[in-house]
Amino acid sequence: MNSRIIREDMLQVAETVARDKNIEKSTVFEAMEEALKKVAKSKYGQAKDIRVSIDRDTGNISLSSYRTVVEKINIEEEEENQITFTKAKKINPEIKIGEFIKNDLPLFDFGRVAAQIAKGVIFQKVREADKARQYNEYKDKIGEIVVGIVKRLEFGNVIVDLGKAEAIIKREEIIPRENFKNGDRVRSYIFEVKEDAKGSQIFLSRTHPQFLAKLFHQEVPEIYDGIIEIINVARDPGSRAKIAVKTNDSTIDPVGSCVGMRGSRVQAVVNELQGEKIDIVPWSENHATFVVSSLSPAEVLKIILNEELKKVEVVINDDQLSLAIGRKGQNVRLAGMLTNLEIDIITETEETERRQEEFKQRSSLFVKELDVEDIIAQLLVTEGYSSIEEIANQQLDELEKIEGFDKDLALEINERAKNYLNDQESKNLKIVEDLKTEDKLKNFEGMDIKMIARLAKNNILTLDDFANLSTSELIDKNDGIFKDFDLDEDTANKLIMKARESWFSEENKSDV
Repeated sequence: MNSRIIREDMLQVAETVARDKNIEKSTVFEAMEEALKKVAKSKYGQAKDIRVSIDRDTGNISLSSYRTVVEKINIEEEEENQITFTKAKKINPEIKIGEFIKNDLPLFDFGRVAAQIAKGVIFQKVREADKARQYNEYKDKIGEIVVGIVKRLEFGNVIVDLGKAEAIIKREEIIPRENFKNGDRVRSYIFEVKEDAKGSQIFLSRTHPQFLAKLFHQEVPEIYDGIIEIINVARDPGSRAKIAVKTNDSTIDPVGSCVGMRGSRVQAVVNELQGEKIDIVPWSENHATFVVSSLSPAEVLKIILNEELKKVEVVINDDQLSLAIGRKGQNVRLAGMLTNLEIDIITETEETERRQEEFKQRSSLFVKELDVEDIIAQLLVTEGYSSIEEIANQQLDELEKIEGFDKDLALEINERAKNYLNDQESKNLKIVEDLKTEDKLKNFEGMDIKMIARLAKNNILTLDDFANLSTSELIDKNDGIFKDFDLDEDTANKLIMKARESWFSEENKSDV
């Protein structure tokens, strides 16, 4: 075998492969060394500790076997890879136990089979290095837009050639009614890069909300420069989208800047998204103002916001209902996604009817439980009192301010409210005692006697019984045990999880 030709071949292959695959030349050399090692083992013995080194400058190949210096041969390990300290000292007087005796091996003619083995190993190593390069390159590009060429279609998925790698747009990440054919140029958003046994996988999307945001980033210089900020995006891909924008520069109109002269900027984005209608909404710190803007083009009369529950009730004119809800609920759904609030839309007529019904129910409650005339009950409701607890806890001077009330009447109403609550508490205590509610549940932090009594009526008598409940069983609007209590989902969850703490402490004790 001509060693000069081998050296030249090694250098030429390393140069060519590194250039074509865009990987480090050292990686190619390492693959070659691994391949030569595999072939050498097939000739000299698979068990031998054989090492191959290729000089990166000259292409010279060094082929050697190594034996470990040991005090005594260990027959449970590969004996041919060991040498006793006594024998090793004869070869190298300075040798120490644990070091190696190196024996140079002669180069040999690979032969056709051996050459194929070497070629296979090199290609495998190069493929692995190429996949690693792709992963490292594209994982840092997550959140960016890339342009590629459609290479092929597979079961509705689109395989895209990015030049240095292949990526996939899954069927669900393609805009509805959008069709591609081989050779088409396509812009997409990199939203995930995975590394697995098959190598790196690059996932693209044209339906991701941030694809729309990045398109505006490219089309609107003020967004690119950071003068205008995109706060949130909500999309119904291919149909409609809403994007919330803000700026700290009072001289700039963020909506106008995104629209562009004669709508040129927003139209460029619309064209890329197959005609998707885009509403550009000015963001506001005031949640109510932001909700009103997000429901455009519908006109809003009134908003009732519950920030704790992240819910908002929007009142509109009857003739604005279809506009506010949108086709198949699209407008209100996108507005909810944009504001991160649960939006409930009712008409002015519905709100009036509901207020009248609530007024009637509260008035009837006060008439019955406080034993007062209709006019007194109606005055209390008109002043905003919705429960007997509110009346009992109110200051007398505030009750005296009600039209038609004097000091004596205010005191009488306040006393009746307190007596009613005391009577209810006594009844609830009796229920709890009669039904033998467990002390742990009676003393459970976060619930009052009214709640404990309601649980008892529903045969929830122990802390474990309560811990076994689901949130919906507690606060479902129709069938929940606490359906008429002022208890939100988050608070209900916390109560149940706190009750379950005893389960975990008991498990820990049993593990000890």
